[in-house]
Amino acid sequence: METPIGKVVHYYDRIGVAVLQLSDDLKVGDFVHILGRTTDFTQPVASMEIEHRKVQAVPAGEVALLVVAPARAGDVVFKVLEA
Repeated sequence: METPIGKVVHYYDRIGVAVLQLSDDLKVGDFVHILGRTTDFTQPVASMEIEHRKVQAVPAGEVALLVVAPARAGDVVFKVLEA
């Protein structure tokens, strides 16, 4: 089961980082599914940063997430929940 928790607002292709605007909390170890017109991948949350500082968990707000595939602005971010 998945629940939408935000969207991609920017993607830095050289470093493979997506900036997310979240409406719910997220922590290292969670799984996210990023879905858009040409984007569709699921990955564990391994590394997140706020203002260039690594964080283990974030409330709603903006966060930079290391991603395993290119993402695009406007892609929807879902948190994958255990069944």
